[in-house]
Amino acid sequence: MKNVDELKQILDNIEIQIQKCKILLEGGSLNPVTKINHAKKAKDIGEDIQATEERIIEGVFDGQKMIGPDGKQYSIPANYVSKSKLVEGDILKLTIDNSGNFVYKQIGPVERERLVGKIISDEEGEYVVMVEDKTYKVILASVTYFKGNEGDEAVILVPKGTESQFAAVENIIKKK
Repeated sequence: MKNVDELKQILDNIEIQIQKCKILLEGGSLNPVTKINHAKKAKDIGEDIQATEERIIEGVFDGQKMIGPDGKQYSIPANYVSKSKLVEGDILKLTIDNSGNFVYKQIGPVERERLVGKIISDEEGEYVVMVEDKTYKVILASVTYFKGNEGDEAVILVPKGTESQFAAVENIIKKK
């Protein structure tokens, strides 16, 4: 029985490698690409308000960080990105108080689409989720929170009707 399980795992790994090869042979890449101009969207909709006690900045989430209306990038803790299931294009409000604390709030979620794909590692060894012939980067904290590994299935959220580079992990279905 142990040998059968090992053989199944080897076959699953071979299947993943074959899928990667097919993507590369068809001219694709294991590194996701995006066509969204987050800086332009942030400039169009964002605000930077300086109050006496705090500074409030509205910007756009680009998959890893918030882009402010002036093009500045603001780091967001990975656990907040994971828990909030942020997707590219979401509108965020950042409040910076006098003591330098950063507090993020999602104020304008974009419409989402739910997809199911397989977790693989890209050319740099980072986790991505492959859905048919497209790959999406995911936050490592999300994969580790659900104890995901290469070959597991991931339920992801992406912006509906828009090409994106990143996806939010909603859940992981462990392979047997």
